[in-house]
Amino acid sequence: MSLDEKFFAIKKGLLEFLVLKIVAGEKVYVADILRQLSETEFSTQEGTLYPLLSKMRREGLVDYEWKESDAGPPRKYYELTAKGREHLRETLDYWGKISGTVKNLGQK
Repeated sequence: MSLDEKFFAIKKGLLEFLVLKIVAGEKVYVADILRQLSETEFSTQEGTLYPLLSKMRREGLVDYEWKESDAGPPRKYYELTAKGREHLRETLDYWGKISGTVKNLGQK
């Protein structure tokens, strides 16, 4: 079993968190999100990202606006909603707690 297969569930669970962090920075196009993820061990594809963004939009965490593009048709640029910013803050707090727990378990 490869490392990717072994840690698939962890990576899948963290993907929404990472997308929230990326979108929190500025309005971003899907290609921007994919590029930032591709530079990490969380590289993914459009076929995974679009359904996740749709789910996040249905949950009120992100929204988008259409913007004209010099390189073709208009593009959707995603941004966090107020609910998305609150969800990200809560997730960052929780991440701090669990990463501290993981670091400290087994220490004497």
